[in-house]
Amino acid sequence: MKLYCKVVALALCLALLLLLYLVVGNSEDDDDEEEPPLPGARGSPRAPLPSGSRRDPLAPLLPEPHFRPIPAAAEREAEEAAAQVSKRQQQQQQQQPRLHRKAGRRSAAARGKFAPERRPKDQKLPLTRPSAPQWMHLAVVACGERLEETLIMLKSAVLFSNRKLKFHIFAEDSLKPEFERKLQEWPPSYTKKFEYHVYPISFSVGNAQEWKKLFKPCAAQRLFLPMILKDVDSLLYVDTDVLFLRPIDDLWGFLKAFNSTQLAAMAPEHEIPKIGWYSRFARHPYYGTTGVNSGVMLMNLTRIRNAQFKNSMIPTGLTWEEMLYPLYQKYKNYITWGDQDLLNIIFYFNPECLYLFPCQWNYRPDHCMYGSNCKGAEEEGISILHGNRGVYHDDKQPTFKALYEVIRDFSFEDNLFQSMYYPLQTKFLDTVHTLCGRIPQVFLKQIERTMKKVYENRVIVNVGANFRL
Repeated sequence: MKLYCKVVALALCLALLLLLYLVVGNSEDDDDEEEPPLPGARGSPRAPLPSGSRRDPLAPLLPEPHFRPIPAAAEREAEEAAAQVSKRQQQQQQQQPRLHRKAGRRSAAARGKFAPERRPKDQKLPLTRPSAPQWMHLAVVACGERLEETLIMLKSAVLFSNRKLKFHIFAEDSLKPEFERKLQEWPPSYTKKFEYHVYPISFSVGNAQEWKKLFKPCAAQRLFLPMILKDVDSLLYVDTDVLFLRPIDDLWGFLKAFNSTQLAAMAPEHEIPKIGWYSRFARHPYYGTTGVNSGVMLMNLTRIRNAQFKNSMIPTGLTWEEMLYPLYQKYKNYITWGDQDLLNIIFYFNPECLYLFPCQWNYRPDHCMYGSNCKGAEEEGISILHGNRGVYHDDKQPTFKALYEVIRDFSFEDNLFQSMYYPLQTKFLDTVHTLCGRIPQVFLKQIERTMKKVYENRVIVNVGANFRL
């Protein structure tokens, strides 16, 4: 009896569950019939709009757009500005090489030309391709009796630099064979470190005779380097009376320190405004509080060629080439130091374009003849010595003359310490009575450090490699 009751109860439960299932299923079917599916839902095609219609379904909910008409004058100005920008862009595209090709179909000949070369199965490909040498470009202008100074400057650059150099020498026609003869006399171990090209003196705008006599003979040539060396991206310009006491590689590294607007680098003319020349005597605009000295000038030529410079002649910008001669005509009765003054005027109106070197990268007699006023040189030593005012050839600054003579007399194959550093120390003993001679450590610190590195690279590393073999 108990078993019978349990079976009846179980059957009633199953019947109740089946009834509930039927009721719920019918209710869902009714809901589906009353609410049609949304357009574009999965499994149903999206209803197409009538032909030519682009009406947004939410358009009735949005306000109608309202555009104010542009005044005719403003529209014309905008069109003119756009036309100018387009013209400049076209000119830049014509000047710059095309790096990317349009994607598209090529002819059979072109496909064959660019098709990968078939190699034998047993031939292995190299793991890495040899990289092209990273050249450092150095420019100098030599006219008159500047042949020896220029060669000593180039010699100091080759002695201490690590990467290869390209010399761009601008000289009078009479000096060209002398440069070629002297440079070819250098030993092969050094001539393989550089290439050179001698250019004639030329000025692309204005009166060539005016430019040539602007200051020292041909000094204004540096202003035209961006237009002449069109294939060079970056360049270091130096005067002939400059000596490198450390690798140019270190100075070249300042290019990476430029921000997005900077396109050139120079050192201040002086550290103390009260005794600086520009702050006391200049009759024209100049950069900063003391002006800048152009004897050592690092340039990004690509940026200079592409930049528009603010100026005092017209409200709009001018390119470097467009600006030079009008700027000279406006200020020619007020400038004393020629092309350096013009550079100061340019960067007075465009200060964001200039990067400032520390003074040890352009160390001149002014930094020690009135007392030591270059703290960077006191801490790190002189990196580049600039013997302006002819101090290499008179007895006014014996310390400068001593460095010049030691590098001049050094034979390439001699030992750096025996034939350069020790004679330099001996010569400095005779200069302690002068203001610049009282701080010999400033002159010796960096060149001693540089010589040690050169010695380690040429002697210790090479001898160790040969010994292991």
